Amino acid sequence: MTANMAQDSTHAALAGCGARLRAAREAAGLQIEDVAARLRMPARVVRSLEAEDWSRLGAPVFVRGQVRSYSRLLGLGTTAMMEALDVAPVEPTRLVSRTHIPKTRWWAEQIGRRLVYIVLTLSLAIPAWVATRQHLAAEAAPAVAALDTAPSAAAQPALPRTVVASMAPLPAAPAPAPASPAATAQPGADILLRTRGKTWLEVLGRDGATIEQALLPAGVERRYAAAQVGRMTIGNASAVQLDVRGQTIDVAAHARANVARFAVSSDGSVAAVD
Repeated sequence: MTANMAQDSTHAALAGCGARLRAAREAAGLQIEDVAARLRMPARVVRSLEAEDWSRLGAPVFVRGQVRSYSRLLGLGTTAMMEALDVAPVEPTRLVSRTHIPKTRWWAEQIGRRLVYIVLTLSLAIPAWVATRQHLAAEAAPAVAALDTAPSAAAQPALPRTVVASMAPLPAAPAPAPASPAATAQPGADILLRTRGKTWLEVLGRDGATIEQALLPAGVERRYAAAQVGRMTIGNASAVQLDVRGQTIDVAAHARANVARFAVSSDGSVAAVD
């Protein structure tokens, strides 16, 4: 209703403007098309202004602006027309909220959205992190101090035979039997490992205890008694030569991602495992 009242008051203030505009245009020798071209407005708008057909021109603010432009073009500056052309400031339409959300509910919704985002992020990040750790652990473990195992049996020097002299002549004593060789692990029961490049090695006993866990440089040799070893894990398998009971095992053929894993049975045989 307020808009209708403002429109009616604008139309009343501009009464007679159309006739003045038409008379001034004709006195200047201009056609409607000339005015439309100079003002860059459609010719129908010029006709509506001269006919005071304000309903075709839209809101009062547009009507006053168009009358002002037309008047300035024709040099009309009468006080009545200029006062009629003053446009009151336009106030924006007030927006009234139709719904009201309690503050606690708004906070709960915000927190709920963030929790959903956090849960989704963790559900994607944690599996990726676990898979990465497993892969890196299989490729290369951190270097630790090498624990070299002692030989299975140390060589014992043969004790010399003691000869007791007697007064009576004795027959020539038979030549002493050669000392038996030092007790060593049988070559067939040994596991021999040689490295041609930097290699990560883990050797576990049958009870699960760690026998050796180290990052070995190239040119290193390790020997273990088969009866003591339960499992072996070899990183950089392509740079390792493994001999069991004198037979060479193709380590690289049993490797996954260049990591080979073997289980040693009680009889000394070696089998690849996943």
